[in-house]
Amino acid sequence: MSPSLGGGRGEALNSEFYMKILVLNCGSSSIKYALYDMDTKTVMTSGGAERVGLEGAFVKVKLANGEKKQIMHDIPEHTEGVKFIFSLLTDPEIGVIKDLKEIDAVGHRMVHGGEKFNKSVVLNDEVLEAFEACIDLAPLHNPANLKGVHAVSELMPGLPQVGVFDTAFHQTMPAKAYMYAIPYNLYQQYGVRRYGFHGTSHRYVSQRVCEFLDVNPKGKRIITCHVGNGGSIAAVYDGKCVDTSMGLTPLEGLMMGTRSGDIDGGAITYLEKKLELEPDGMSNLLNKQSGVLGITGGSSDMRDVESAANAGDERAKLALDMYFYRIKKYIGAYAAAMGGVDIIVFTAGVGENQMGMREEVCKGLEFLGVKFDSEKNKVRGEEAVISADDSKVTVVVIPTDEELMIATDTMNLL
Repeated sequence: MSPSLGGGRGEALNSEFYMKILVLNCGSSSIKYALYDMDTKTVMTSGGAERVGLEGAFVKVKLANGEKKQIMHDIPEHTEGVKFIFSLLTDPEIGVIKDLKEIDAVGHRMVHGGEKFNKSVVLNDEVLEAFEACIDLAPLHNPANLKGVHAVSELMPGLPQVGVFDTAFHQTMPAKAYMYAIPYNLYQQYGVRRYGFHGTSHRYVSQRVCEFLDVNPKGKRIITCHVGNGGSIAAVYDGKCVDTSMGLTPLEGLMMGTRSGDIDGGAITYLEKKLELEPDGMSNLLNKQSGVLGITGGSSDMRDVESAANAGDERAKLALDMYFYRIKKYIGAYAAAMGGVDIIVFTAGVGENQMGMREEVCKGLEFLGVKFDSEKNKVRGEEAVISADDSKVTVVVIPTDEELMIATDTMNLL
């Protein structure tokens, strides 16, 4: 545990000092970061360390003026990675602050909070103990998140830190939505249930779309489609999540870049026997060799797949058909679950940029009240209504901003 967590500088903070917040997203071999000026809610600098713990590690830095730099640096573990990022923030040439004391707090992306966390929290020893208890549910992500927290505590003792959980937004789901139809004692003993992920993104876009459209979220039935290399869909009613496509892990739900999405459990045991795979091998097959990559046999990048399909590649066409179909199917399911839909939101890398995906998904949804506008749909990476003026369902593109959500939660909590 980190005895320096909590207290310290945090006790002296008040609103006039909430100026600069660092957001950290520590993965198993990467550290993404962004420094926010919360007075203007702008990014002062951002970047990420790649290949942490591996040969050939480097840090990419994006400056406020859009300039990008790549710096090679040996990063044997996360503490060294965070330390190097801190040094870049104050670097005379590319730094944006003169002293690390200008950072008022750090907000962390924390992946799996289980049932313990339904909102963001200030990190202390008690919170971290509860978070550690969730490691079995996310063995690749949670330990990396903890390393980031401990690295900050070691380098800047007393600096307030906040955890923002991917699973928190989905904790409002009713039991009928999150329970699996397996022996109940497996839920009681091991916490096997649907948790959902991308919660910070779903929360951000479901709130932002109401601001953008100038409508009250009360009574609104919103379906948020976070479609990227990983993808999930959430049903949001009255501003709260009532269902989501990812499950105990991020494997369930949509067909993704390299993840299978929904698959018959019987098919898994069948393949384990046929391929003589252990659980880790099966997990690798379903998480890293399946999805779009598994069908095309060549790429999981939707831009490549779209180009191949346009050139006549039949497997690329099949991959796109499967990909679009599953998104459409979940939209229909969640519209049924909520008794209709008022707003459909597309976000994340594919959702924000791939016009063809949005149009194909919306084809056939006229029975729900969707009237699509192909001309309005000609947008990439910007907020826009892409449904017709007389459409009963408003279809919108809202670029996600999980880092800003983390920074905002951090500021508000402190």
